[in-house]
Amino acid sequence: MRILVADKLAEEGLEFLKQNQADFDAKIGLKEDELAAAVGAYDALIVRSGAKVTAKVLQNPGNLKAIARAGVGVDNIDLEAATAKGILVLNTAEASTLSTAEHALALMLSLARKIPQAHASLRSGQLEWKKRSQYQGTQLAGKTLGVVGLGRIGRTIAARALAMEMNVLAYDPFFTSPTALEGKVKLIRDFDEFLGQVDVITFHVPGGEGTRHLLNRERLMNKCRPNLLVVNDARGEVVDEIALADAIKEKKIAGAAIDVYATEPPVKDHPLFGLENVVLTPHLGASTDEAQTAVSVDACKAIVAYLRNGEIRGAVNAGGLRLDLPADERPFAELARRIGALLAPLCDSGYKTITLRASGTRVPKLMNTLLRLAAVELLKPHLDTDINVINVEHVARSRGIEMVTVHEPNPPAGLVGDVVGVRADGPDGQSHRVLGTVYADGLPRVLRIDGYSMDMIPEGNMVLVVNQDQPGVIGVVGSSFGDANVNIADMVISRELGPDGKATAFMVIKTDSQPPESLLNRLRARPNILKVKSLILPPRPR
Repeated sequence: MRILVADKLAEEGLEFLKQNQADFDAKIGLKEDELAAAVGAYDALIVRSGAKVTAKVLQNPGNLKAIARAGVGVDNIDLEAATAKGILVLNTAEASTLSTAEHALALMLSLARKIPQAHASLRSGQLEWKKRSQYQGTQLAGKTLGVVGLGRIGRTIAARALAMEMNVLAYDPFFTSPTALEGKVKLIRDFDEFLGQVDVITFHVPGGEGTRHLLNRERLMNKCRPNLLVVNDARGEVVDEIALADAIKEKKIAGAAIDVYATEPPVKDHPLFGLENVVLTPHLGASTDEAQTAVSVDACKAIVAYLRNGEIRGAVNAGGLRLDLPADERPFAELARRIGALLAPLCDSGYKTITLRASGTRVPKLMNTLLRLAAVELLKPHLDTDINVINVEHVARSRGIEMVTVHEPNPPAGLVGDVVGVRADGPDGQSHRVLGTVYADGLPRVLRIDGYSMDMIPEGNMVLVVNQDQPGVIGVVGSSFGDANVNIADMVISRELGPDGKATAFMVIKTDSQPPESLLNRLRARPNILKVKSLILPPRPR
């Protein structure tokens, strides 16, 4: 594995790469053109916040398979461009959780007790000791803390606030339970209702349009308690900074502690500068010795795990994809790939919808991964662009193809256990479906193709034949293969009665060698043969 390290990492991270025999180059400070020229020669790229991985950098990614950001934010990486090119983007959010949570708590305590102002006054020699009451603060015990975003950092802060004897409420539209932390934290669904109940509010959300100016002028001026303390250690865009400054000046709220800004560094005449009851730090949330070492090591570990084993840690653009499956689940990934490859030649009119249905105890939790694996094989023969599990959803969406997963509570009629079904619907109304499972021997089995029942291991050179169920057709097919000197290794035949009362048959023929196109064309020209398709699958899994 070849890795480009484009920002300064802690020595412990580089040491991990050395111990794992990774061939890496540290090239710090590359400009956009230089980085664009370099990345294609590497399997992975590791950055912090300095290197800018733009669409131009990723225009010709070459061998690049993954980018790891040693840190939380990925603002310096063009996620859309990376996803479109099939490049996995990882971050190391877990590594800085404690440091970021501690910093938010430090901001909250400093703001409540006016520590920075008192410190500055005393150090300057201007404090009149008898007038020190001007720095009288407020006690946090007994107050209500509102946590916006109940992810890992939000939960960490909530747990520590409870230990400080604060009451804790949370707002998180993606947290479905009514309470968290063993019932100690109540979830409020309406943000305005939430805002009216809290004395301190702390933000821990990822940013983006969904949370931009979540705390806006209207809410600051009309919905908040006058004693509210605002803490923002998440993203600058979450709080309207100008409205926040105005709300403090007009005493609509009591104060704010800010570590992040809409523009960094903030402008010199920023409206929050110079205000009393404001604590400001220069984006220090994860700036501890421990966190900086941890993010470097975790970024290196994540890249090595992905390149070596397909294990995905801290994915930003993988959408629940899991490739590092345990032994009892891994065969279902192989089954999904082979189902997709088997369906592809049957679907010659394009795709409108690709649907994966799963039933049983194991496969429903793998549906997103299995759908992507199958869709890659379905789309690959029909596209001239590189496609993999990272960009398949992007590619499908750009072509108007919908990808759907459905959890079936029970397997299809006549089947038992963990069953995976993939159905491809075309824009002209054509539809094809393949159902399969994995037996105790760990081998993938196809159980149905469209309405034809069978029990077949999809492997090697295969020819699919649909024909009228008439005498002599099997003989004609067999003799045609013999005349072409192609040996039939195995044959599975299934029959189905159509709505017109006429029977058709589906033959799956496995051969020892790849059948020539001339043989396939001769078969297509035979009477009673309706369709002939060929494909090559990997050998039987070991």
